[in-house]
Amino acid sequence: MTTARLPLFPLNAVLFPGLVLPLNVFEERYRAMMRELLKTPEEEPRRFAVVAIRDGHEVAPTAPGLPDQTSVPERGPAAGFGDDLLAAFHSTGCVADAATIREREDGSFEVLATGTTRVRLLSVDASGPFLTAELEELQEVQGEGAGALAEGVLRAFRAYQRQLAGASERSLSTGADLPDEPSVVSYLVAAAAVLDTPTKQRLLQAPDTATRLAEELKLLRKEAAVIRNLPSLPAVELTRAPTSPN
Repeated sequence: MTTARLPLFPLNAVLFPGLVLPLNVFEERYRAMMRELLKTPEEEPRRFAVVAIRDGHEVAPTAPGLPDQTSVPERGPAAGFGDDLLAAFHSTGCVADAATIREREDGSFEVLATGTTRVRLLSVDASGPFLTAELEELQEVQGEGAGALAEGVLRAFRAYQRQLAGASERSLSTGADLPDEPSVVSYLVAAAAVLDTPTKQRLLQAPDTATRLAEELKLLRKEAAVIRNLPSLPAVELTRAPTSPN
């Protein structure tokens, strides 16, 4: 398997291959990361890894907290994540390619990145100005029946969209607007469905595409049944990833 060492950006969210990730970077450790990435020529990928936080805080405490108002805020690249960094993060993440890194006048950054490849977290290094990690690339295996499952998931996803939007089928995306490659379908649906972070993480680390799609089919049917019994629904943007507060 291919291994690499990349900057590590922990988030309270899961990034999937092919999905866009907007970031508002204001903490110094991540500003340092972006300054380092900007040293990479524009024609080369500016890569970093995104992992979901299992135990810790996306933004480090910057003021004394309760109950001890005299406590000193944590500093450094590992602030907010405890002593065991491997235990603080989920073991499967996604490499991101920063297509846009724009520095603001105040030194913060506006970043637009895209998920590319799943990776397994092997080790984390906090000796520099930002976290880095040794990562092992995870190959995407289709698995048995992935094509048929993808068709079923797309049908269920369209019905799920209609229920959330309260709209007629003709007002939503047609089949031509959605992908048909099984792995792409599996990642799109995992990212777009309104699911909690542990569930999205479980989908990201599925052993193959077919397993992910089968799980998504169960989830979509379950969510559809719940929605049918709700008197009203909040407005939801199904295909827009959340912007990190970082």
